[in-house]
Amino acid sequence: MSVYDLDPQEYNSKLAEALKKFPEISAPEWIAFVKSGAAKVRPINDADFWFKRTASVLRQIYKKKTVGVNKLRVKYGSRKRRGSKPEEFRKSGGKILRTILQQTDKAGLTEIAKAIKGVRSKRPGRQLTEKGKKFMEGFA
Repeated sequence: MSVYDLDPQEYNSKLAEALKKFPEISAPEWIAFVKSGAAKVRPINDADFWFKRTASVLRQIYKKKTVGVNKLRVKYGSRKRRGSKPEEFRKSGGKILRTILQQTDKAGLTEIAKAIKGVRSKRPGRQLTEKGKKFMEGFA
C-alpha cells in the first residue's frame, strides 16, 4: 500500500498528528500574528496549522521527488481580491515554508538536493531522506 492509496486529507491529518511527536518540529511564536500569504485578509486561525502545513509539504516532496521554496509558494498561493479590479494570483509567504523545511531538515526527514552541473533531471531543492520515506510510507 502506498501514500497515494489513502485520501489526501485523511492522510495529511494522520501525518500531522504523528509530526507532533518530533521535538524538532514546533510552531514558532510569530505564527499567531502572520498571514500565510499576500492574498489573505486575516492571520491564521487554526491551532494545528503548522503541523498540517508541514504534513502537506512533506507529501508534496514525496510526490514530486525534489521541491524548492518557490514551487511551494506557487502551490500554496491563492487569488487576491482587489475590490472592483479583477482578482490576481499571489504566491504564499516564503518564511513559513522555509522554516518548515529547516525544521524537517533538523528532524532528518528531508535534505538539500544539490544541482549536478550538466544533468538537467537533478534540480536543486529539498528531497526526502530514507528516514523520511520510511516515515511517510509507514502510514499507508
